[in-house]
Amino acid sequence: MLRAFTARRIAAAAAYGGGGITALGGITFGLVVVEAKLARRMIEATPNGDPPAADGLYGGALGTTPLSLVMIGDSTAAGLGVHTSEETPAALLATGLSAIADRPVRLTNVARSGARSPSLRGQVDRALQTRPDIAVIMIGANDVTGRIPPADSVRHLADAVERLRAAGSHVVVGTCPDLGSVKPLMPPLKWIARRASRQLAAAQTIAAVERGARSISLGDLLGREFAADPLSMFSEDRYHPSARGYAAAAAAVLPSIASALGLEPDLADQPGAGVLPVYLAAAEAAEVSGTEVSGAPAPGRDRPRWATLLRRRTAPADDQPTSGPQQVAPDLA
Repeated sequence: MLRAFTARRIAAAAAYGGGGITALGGITFGLVVVEAKLARRMIEATPNGDPPAADGLYGGALGTTPLSLVMIGDSTAAGLGVHTSEETPAALLATGLSAIADRPVRLTNVARSGARSPSLRGQVDRALQTRPDIAVIMIGANDVTGRIPPADSVRHLADAVERLRAAGSHVVVGTCPDLGSVKPLMPPLKWIARRASRQLAAAQTIAAVERGARSISLGDLLGREFAADPLSMFSEDRYHPSARGYAAAAAAVLPSIASALGLEPDLADQPGAGVLPVYLAAAEAAEVSGTEVSGAPAPGRDRPRWATLLRRRTAPADDQPTSGPQQVAPDLA
């Protein structure tokens, strides 16, 4: 409930112009700053260079009008950490979407390594030139490490979603990953990074869903599975995902893309699909990777205040069953 309250405050601050809310509050930064510098040196000691270019036509042999897919965001969206274009998340999504739609997919990746949410405006400018049918935004990690106020981050994301939706594009937002899973980070920086990234992820979900996008939580994709097998899930810098790690992220995002484009049944049409207030749905999604949140608008309202949750991935046994739509009694408090 605390995370839900914090996320709602961040989203409200973004909507009404507040920028002073920080996820870390009044914590003393002495030890944290030292640890952050050490972690950064360890990460930068293994430079990756530029991510492979993956732009182009996928499934061209199908011969029909291509769908336009655009990737927007930071190094995770760009695919930093792998060696071939086929291993990037953008290429994996384009290939998968082409197979599901039985149509070619023209991929344009405008994401850039090191990008923070203020960079979204310029990226969306370039993305709109492609007239995208679907846009995937993955942003947030650099906002946390750069200590950008969460309300500022969310405001830029909300603006990006609104512009894309106004242009007729569907939008799927992969929310901020759980930075507490990054190997070079040690307590207390690990705990602070986890808290900050999950709070930002929840606030991103609220902003995205209220503006007509779908969100998919990527947090624990850099958590349980990555912690269990960091050598294969992380790249050489121990910060960015490896090819296997990006495949896990793409597997979580692809069904949401297909659903947004009407290639899979919509969440609201599935038997047993339940709803929660958007801010509570956002908090739940931040806790479980692969959770999709989409709006359930009420008549007469411009923005949805309720949301539908769907677990797009099967959780480990000790996380309790979460493989289908979540039927939850609405909290009217």
